[in-house]
Amino acid sequence: MIVLKKDSEIAKMREAGRVLARAMRITSGAIEPGKTTLRELDTIAEKAIREKGGIPSFLGYGAAPGRPAFPASACIGLNEVVVHGIPGDEVVQPGDLVKLDFGVILDGWHADSAWTFGAGEVSAAAQRLMNVTRESLMQGIAKARPGNRIGDISATIQAYVERNGYGVVRELVGHGIGQNLHEAPSVPNFGKAKQGPMLKAGMTFCIEPMVNEGTHRVATLDDDWTVVTADGKLSAHFEHTVAVTASGPVILTTEED
Repeated sequence: MIVLKKDSEIAKMREAGRVLARAMRITSGAIEPGKTTLRELDTIAEKAIREKGGIPSFLGYGAAPGRPAFPASACIGLNEVVVHGIPGDEVVQPGDLVKLDFGVILDGWHADSAWTFGAGEVSAAAQRLMNVTRESLMQGIAKARPGNRIGDISATIQAYVERNGYGVVRELVGHGIGQNLHEAPSVPNFGKAKQGPMLKAGMTFCIEPMVNEGTHRVATLDDDWTVVTADGKLSAHFEHTVAVTASGPVILTTEED
């Protein structure tokens, strides 16, 4: 069931989004190629979240038969990691693509955002992949208006990504969000326009294109969490929590008003 949020509830999610965006800024600013480990970035992220009263949404999330709960406060991965990377002792190297994905709970409301950062100077190919993925997110957000449908977001993202020669991940999609990290509706990054649930003011969801340099296919590692590209090529991931309002989409996961 899709839950429509009141303006006061969206305002609470906006505050969670501010905490998240601040943590993203602080953590990304700590990336030092050749020195910083992913585990250190996770520690920085958790500290930044908690010092503003937030709780990491991902820590301990998702335990299921045969699969452990997520063991870190943030999903962090490099290069071919698409999503759900478990931060360990890997050292960020010059030219790496660093994927930071944070969730924050504040006063019972969630926000979720991801960003891909280049560690120092990256290749032209890697920079183009990041640029296209980020732009596909913004084009998808622009479609989050009352009267459109989820498929309008999905088709817009897919068309832009594939026009630029990349693969759109299909096994993983965006999602509704509110008092739960994952709610209805699902928000795929591929599909047909004018299909899916109608968008209404008060809907809140995460749009998160995951774009691969090569094939759209992915694989999950033996840790049962980390998802990587099937061909070992680069991937980029950008995500915002968005509210649909009468006047159009509002991004909730920024520090700015």
